[in-house]
Amino acid sequence: MKIKKDAKIDIMSVTSMGVRLTPQNSQPVHVSNIYEMHATSAESNVLNISSSLGLNAKVLTKFVMDSPIAEFIKSELRKRNITYEGVEVKPDGPWGVRHQFNIADSGFGVRGPIVYNDRAGEVGRTISPEDFEIDRIFKEDGCRLIHISGLIAAMSESTLETILTVAKAAKENGTLMSFDLNYRASFWQGREQELRAAFKEIASKADIIIGNEEEYQFALGIEGPPADGKGITDGIESFKGQTKTSSTSIDDDKITITENKLENGREFVIKLDGVKLGDITTVGLQADIAKKLGLSEDGFTGAVVEICYNK
Repeated sequence: MKIKKDAKIDIMSVTSMGVRLTPQNSQPVHVSNIYEMHATSAESNVLNISSSLGLNAKVLTKFVMDSPIAEFIKSELRKRNITYEGVEVKPDGPWGVRHQFNIADSGFGVRGPIVYNDRAGEVGRTISPEDFEIDRIFKEDGCRLIHISGLIAAMSESTLETILTVAKAAKENGTLMSFDLNYRASFWQGREQELRAAFKEIASKADIIIGNEEEYQFALGIEGPPADGKGITDGIESFKGQTKTSSTSIDDDKITITENKLENGREFVIKLDGVKLGDITTVGLQADIAKKLGLSEDGFTGAVVEICYNK
């Protein structure tokens, strides 16, 4: 893998920005009347570490015009040193578009965390390739690493078209691409064949592919251990080999992250007690790549990464 030397943007992502409401003091949702509001999205969360380390991070998104929530989101992104680019659209009345939100119970003791999503009318579902000057972004500005999430890809037909267009532009202009599969069954319902083909196309262009054993099977159709997690220890060895020889064109030049392996000759030790890889495992790797730490011109030469999570 090679990193672009002349680029204004170190790391970038396409995302649908929204807000998260969290009860104070770890209270459950149904008994709390005081909440904290955070600007958030799966993709922008990944950029937080890189931007905090001084890298030029950017999101491509869409905003609701004259919305105080949109202004809040923009302000929070500026605080995180994340620049943004995106058109503004009229809300079209009370039943029109808005920024998605969710209410998050962070859990306490034996009460596990849970997120309640409300995405009806989400403006991010209308993101389309025409919203951005993609040629200018990749050819004139330049980007070292684009992070793509399966969430935004599966959100709607127009967001999928956007991601496919961005992936193509990244490949043509020498931008490295990481792809977190982020499979969600509710997003895929009734579109399995369409999304499986599209995800394979995106994966064929990606330099870094991230997912657990269920996501590789459901999103890319790679045969592996049972998706229910039973017997995963016995089946994981053969599954590792499948991630390198599948029809997604994953080859020795790609870094493929699973729950147990960082391919290309590097062990990736994960002790997460079932916590999804996603944001936790990608931010450090992406910052490392974008800053050229531990990455030579001919491949990944960084130190072995070990992430430990203890309940």
